[in-house]
Amino acid sequence: MSQITMSERPETPASPYGSFVRAPSAEPPTTPSRSWTLRRTVKTAAGLSALVLGLTSLTLPSPYLLEAPGPIFNTTGETEDEPVITVEGADTYDTEGTLSLTTVYVSGEPTNTVRVPDVVAGWLSPSTDIMPHELVYPSGTTADEVQQRNTQAMASSQDLALAAALEELGMDYRQQLDILDFAPEAEEAGAAEVLQVGDQVVAAGGEEITGLEGMRAAVNDAAGQPVELTVIRDGEEIDVEVPTYQEADGEYYVGIMLQGDFDFPVDVDIQLENVGGPSAGLMFSLGIVDAMTEESMTGGEQWSGTGTVDPDGTVGPIGGIAQKAVGSQDQGAQHFLVPRDNCAELEGRVPDGLQTYGVEDVAEARQIVEAVRDGDDDFLAGLEPCGTE
Repeated sequence: MSQITMSERPETPASPYGSFVRAPSAEPPTTPSRSWTLRRTVKTAAGLSALVLGLTSLTLPSPYLLEAPGPIFNTTGETEDEPVITVEGADTYDTEGTLSLTTVYVSGEPTNTVRVPDVVAGWLSPSTDIMPHELVYPSGTTADEVQQRNTQAMASSQDLALAAALEELGMDYRQQLDILDFAPEAEEAGAAEVLQVGDQVVAAGGEEITGLEGMRAAVNDAAGQPVELTVIRDGEEIDVEVPTYQEADGEYYVGIMLQGDFDFPVDVDIQLENVGGPSAGLMFSLGIVDAMTEESMTGGEQWSGTGTVDPDGTVGPIGGIAQKAVGSQDQGAQHFLVPRDNCAELEGRVPDGLQTYGVEDVAEARQIVEAVRDGDDDFLAGLEPCGTE
């Protein structure tokens, strides 16, 4: 806090030299004049007002969000004396080492309040990122809405992770992608004129899709032009040209809301309280594969990682990658799996002693983990660097 000092010296005429010493008069006044007392009162009041305003500003909410490293959770271990992953309907095996999912603490409205001192502390912390609130939450978003979205995203990521794990293990399952609704932007662009609620999407850009990553890739490849979708409507397969639009983040969208319905040959229960969002998909998939494979995937090594996952195993980018790297290193991980699209964000921010590996899909992630287990240095040396030169 800046200290405010106030002079009690009576005003004097300005000196052309800037500062001067007043010569004492023969008979100094013994009591202040009324005008001098008034000036002192005004100055004191102004100083106190500035002090109060300064203190008040420190308690006001800040329009920023803070991202800081959060805890990590071993998907092949336990939490609160219960297994994180339980598989029924298939043989399972003991595991070694860790395959931990990573998290980020996000502070700020609407879930909690960030004040000016918190922002200052964030600026001083190399592991904390600060961003405007509007870049993450649209105006008017409530805490309940954030909680609901994160819970839904976590539940969805578990289904997608199981599908990707079964795909990696070569086990069959069934999935169907149905259109639930349209975003307002999609209706304005005309998507609702060529698609219908209930349409089953089976291909995008001429390629079969099994999840959102395949759809997202096809839409971005269209680069603002209409994207061809193949849908099944009333039992008939048809091709339609669907308009796309670009948002402030530079990505292209079709604005359709999809629901994936699965029919799995095994039951998998994932227990993890107070963790939300979609970014645990990759590590859930690896944890399921490890539990259903006789040989330990890690060989006792300590792994962490992050990334969304599609049923075909495609790994997608996430937020807070630098914070997750720091949290991994702080909590004992030796190796860190990163979505390939996030590697550029880690340039210069990889903690000392943490080995990072960029991955495109679950199969590549598994291959890397097992290569480290087996000491396959030739394979590891051929990998593209992630976050390091």
